[in-house]
Amino acid sequence: EYDGDRNPEGERHGYGKARLPNGDTYEGEYQRGLRSGRGTYRFKSGALYTGSYLQNKKHGKGIFFYPDGSKYAGDWVDDQRQGHGEYMYANGDIYIGEWFDHKRHGQGTYVYKDTGSKYVGRWVNGIQEGPAELIHLNHRFKGRFFNGRPSGRGKYIFDFGCEQHGEYIQLPQEKEEEEEEQASLPVEPKWKVTEITKLTPWTPEESP
Repeated sequence: EYDGDRNPEGERHGYGKARLPNGDTYEGEYQRGLRSGRGTYRFKSGALYTGSYLQNKKHGKGIFFYPDGSKYAGDWVDDQRQGHGEYMYANGDIYIGEWFDHKRHGQGTYVYKDTGSKYVGRWVNGIQEGPAELIHLNHRFKGRFFNGRPSGRGKYIFDFGCEQHGEYIQLPQEKEEEEEEQASLPVEPKWKVTEITKLTPWTPEESP
């Protein structure tokens, strides 16, 4: 069903309201039969998008409310979260930063609601990777991340005025004959302390 403006060719053009065969509804702007411009799309599932469209795809600035209570507000390109945006997750965690192809990608900050801890750094395809800082209540870790885990040289900075330098070492995985069929869990990297110092200006970007 469609109720709204049309152009001389009879195409939806201008402002209109539509009910789709699957029960979804759209109210907003059309150009030559396609959703283009500002509009609000309500999904039968309970999700809702309000923002910019280009040729039936979410494109530009927009807010998406997901059925689980999470919300994304930011840039869209070709129906994907892309550019800069803020995502509030159902558990209360928040990510603010860059997106590419629907994933966290680039520079961004992730705040963990339960602990108040904060990851500030690089992301690659939704995974923490590159120089970063992990900030806790009374101390923080500065170093590099690889595949979502700290890796290589880094330091812990404590609020009472000292630092613990060291590196994260990936331990070799122990294999048992009978368990080779099962998918093995990744081994947590182990922190090896090299020295404790007063506060220094060292940052992970200076590492080779």
